[in-house]
Formats: sequence, C-alpha cells, structure tokens
Amino acid sequence: MRIAIVNDMPMAIEGLRRVIESTGIHQVAWVAFNGNEAIETCRGDVPDLVLMDIIMPGMNGVETTREIMRESPCPILLVTSSVNTNSALVFEAMGYGALDAINTPVLTGSNACGSQGPLLKKIMMLNILTQPGPPGFQSHFNSVKPKRAPLTSGSLVAIGSSSGGPQALATILQSIPRDFHSPIVIVQHVDAQFANGLAEWLSTLSNIPVRIARDGERPVVGTVFLAGSDNHLLLTEEGTFHYSPIPGDTPYRPSVDVFWQSLEQHWKGDITAVLLTGMGRDGARSMLSLRQHGAYTIAQDEKTCAVYGMPKAAIDLKAAIDILPVDDIVNSLLQNTNGTHSVGR
Repeated sequence: MRIAIVNDMPMAIEGLRRVIESTGIHQVAWVAFNGNEAIETCRGDVPDLVLMDIIMPGMNGVETTREIMRESPCPILLVTSSVNTNSALVFEAMGYGALDAINTPVLTGSNACGSQGPLLKKIMMLNILTQPGPPGFQSHFNSVKPKRAPLTSGSLVAIGSSSGGPQALATILQSIPRDFHSPIVIVQHVDAQFANGLAEWLSTLSNIPVRIARDGERPVVGTVFLAGSDNHLLLTEEGTFHYSPIPGDTPYRPSVDVFWQSLEQHWKGDITAVLLTGMGRDGARSMLSLRQHGAYTIAQDEKTCAVYGMPKAAIDLKAAIDILPVDDIVNSLLQNTNGTHSVGR
C-alpha cells in the first residue's frame, strides 16, 4: 500500500515512516504536517491509506477527514496519542468516513517493537478490505438454510455499520422514542478499545440507554446493545449474547455477517436488519439470507452514506426491501417492527 502520514509532530512522522517501511510491502506516499497541506496533496495524489492525527494546529483531523472524503475520498485510519481523551472527535471523524482509530504506537525505547503490532495488524486488515472482490469470509453461506420457524417471540432490530457509522447511528438513535418496543443490537466496526467510548457517546444522544453487550445476557427492550469486542458477537441457541473468535478468516471484527447469521439461526421472532454506511461487503450476504427467511431489511441510500460500500453490496444482491436516507430509517422502523410486515415481501 501507498500510505500517507498527516501529523504535525516530526518525531511521530519519522516513527510512523519507520513502521511502514519496516514491512517491506508498504511505502510512504507523502507526508503532510497540517490539514490544509494534506487536502491539497491528496487532490493530486490519492494514497491507498491515510494515517491521520486528530489534534493538529489550525485544521484538526476531523475537519481534514471531512474535506478529504468530500474531495478525494480514500481510506483514513486515525492514529493519534489522544484517542481516549478525544473520543467525541474520533467518532465525529468516523462519521465523515474515517475507517477506524488506533493509538499511536510507542516509537522509541525498549517497547517500540511490541507496540507496533496493533498498527501493522490494522493496516493489514484495511489492505484486505480495500481490495476488489469479496472478502475471505464466505464459508458460512455455502449451504441452503431451512425455512424459518413461525415468528412467535417478539421483534429485534439489528443494525450493522462501519465507516461513517457513528454519525448515522447517532442520527437514528436521536429519533427513536424512549418507549420503542424492540431490542436494538448494533455491530459497528470499531476497535475494541474504543467501543466503551462509542457506547457512552451514543448514550448522550440517544433516548434509550446504549451499552456494551455482555456475554451471557439477553437482548431486552429498553436498551441498545453494542458489540464491544474484537471477537464476533453471536446470539446463542439459548438466546444469549456470546463473543467468539471464530470465524477467524474475516477481516471484519466484529462481523455483521456473523451476528446476523446467528440471529437467523436462533432468534425466533421478527427481525429487522438495517445496513448503514461502510466500506466493504460485510452484512450483504446475511441480509439476503435474512430477507429470504422473512426479515424486513433496510439499506441506507447512497446520498446519505459517508462510504457507499456495505449498503451497495446488499442492494446489488437485492437483499434490501427498502433503500432509505438515514433520516427516514426511524419512521420505517416504527412502521415495520410491530410484527405486521409481510414475510418475504
């Protein structure tokens, strides 16, 4: 990959340069010391990935991300020493299309080599996601599923999102009423170390409390549950949440497909599946299978997506019953999560 570095600290730039070049397979495309320089350089040379600092003098990483995604869209990974203390800025930048966030690795001293692993792993994952063709995870969809049992035990709303997801989720949760009658479970592609911060940030905007789904508990009305691990969230046969490292062949962690497939297998009530903005194809295949077995399915439309990848993949498969702007999704949820929608329509 050709990777650009945007950071106002020369020491951080040099350290990131060494990490990138140490792989032998990636190279530094260019370096920018501030947001304006990054936007201008990106216009003439769009890299495969941008490592973006959040806190910079003048135009910060949020504004820079917004402008790059508007003018010269490309994958952006937030790499900053201040992620945990600036979570609102991180999620705002992700709302504009940044893919993920990670703390700047220790670049000098005895711990330098060990701390670079998470960054290199994240770069490797994003390299897979940005390649043409389907991701590696396909094995769970090779067999024809049996027809679902009668819908008898209430409704559940399952939301999948990635790049741009935090802002889309905030838009939806701000409008869902406090007395909404279905549990809501969200799988958002975000590093586990930032999941708690995302849940807290969404809770400040939501009419319903948002918290991390815990192993062994059940989805219940009155709470929004967020996948909170780099392992995959599953619904078990007993109807409880469980985190699993399997399958290990998917770059999406946690995976929308894995969770939605477990819903198809184990949730015995109505399912509404909503696929929001994001890079890649996660959720598309499982949404098609859910639709074929009676679920009501919604994909966010292209105009309101920060990154029109996941919803497009679902639409191309004809997996979405409705294709809606993010502002219209709540009205559709209110109309269609009461068990009255037509199976397989």
